[in-house]
Amino acid sequence: MTNRRDFLKSSALLAAGGLVGSSLLNSCGSSATAAPARKSFIGLQTYSLGGELTADVPAGLKRVYDAGYTDLELAGYRDGMQGEYTMAEYKKMADDAGLKISGAHVGPSSRNYTKEGMAEMSEFWKKAVADHVILGVTTIVQPSMPTVTSEDDAKIICDIFNNAGQIAKDAGIKWGYHNHSGEFTTRIMSAADQAEADRIAAERAAAMASAAAGGTAPRMNFGRAPQGTMVEQLFLDNTDPELVMFELDCYWAVMGGQDPVQWLKNYPNRFKLLHVKDKWIIGNSGMMNWEMIFKTAYEIGIEQWFVELENDGDDSTTQFYGVEESAKYLLSRSFVKA
Repeated sequence: MTNRRDFLKSSALLAAGGLVGSSLLNSCGSSATAAPARKSFIGLQTYSLGGELTADVPAGLKRVYDAGYTDLELAGYRDGMQGEYTMAEYKKMADDAGLKISGAHVGPSSRNYTKEGMAEMSEFWKKAVADHVILGVTTIVQPSMPTVTSEDDAKIICDIFNNAGQIAKDAGIKWGYHNHSGEFTTRIMSAADQAEADRIAAERAAAMASAAAGGTAPRMNFGRAPQGTMVEQLFLDNTDPELVMFELDCYWAVMGGQDPVQWLKNYPNRFKLLHVKDKWIIGNSGMMNWEMIFKTAYEIGIEQWFVELENDGDDSTTQFYGVEESAKYLLSRSFVKA
């Protein structure tokens, strides 16, 4: 079985522009201009900082601003509160730090993605949207994938997404969905495709059993078994473009074996936000072609983008260090608009 490292080396993504080796990364770096003190937009998803921010929010937000960030996408909303603060209190702290709260990640308190659960989910989003109006956000994004085992599941989930999108739209906010890698690695088959896949598997097993019993060697010509549809594709196909937009997490798309550039090009009217994520500090891994990603994003009119860092597992560094170093990279790159 091909492992992820081999895949990244051999994939057509290299040619398509979704990934880049270290030599090309260096050539991208050579085109950078001197870093300006600030740029017009550099967003940060506050999940990147975790407890390092919540320990002292006013001081932490000032440090985020000093690093060069202009906008925030919040995480941590629960029961009408942003962490331990009211929405109005958090907005004031961000305003005092010079930061704009442009968006938020909000995970439903319930995972009842059924027809019976639609009313419960609707009530959650009515409350969440009303709370986020206080912050002045322009976008709300759901960052977690519901369990999808069939096309019927996907359609019910998308009905709930559409309803959430309508609630947000009525309040002047765009509602969207954020991927991880599972939306690309999980494939769902229709009933007809599943029957065809089962038929091919049964015929192949029968042929192999015949050969093992001394019969004629099988000619293994049963046709190509259906592969199913990616969950991300099902969500795109079954949501209303007027109600639901998508935030493409570029790193998780790559981890799902996809070229983020191609998805942006294929769906220029659906992807409105980006998550700029790398293996750790933005630009250090050599596997993400940020120049091509930003170029394509600007071409299709991406409205906002946010740095999001995972924990690198190294206790000798801090999340703030990663956030600050990522800002230095983005400030120094000419392909990021000034």
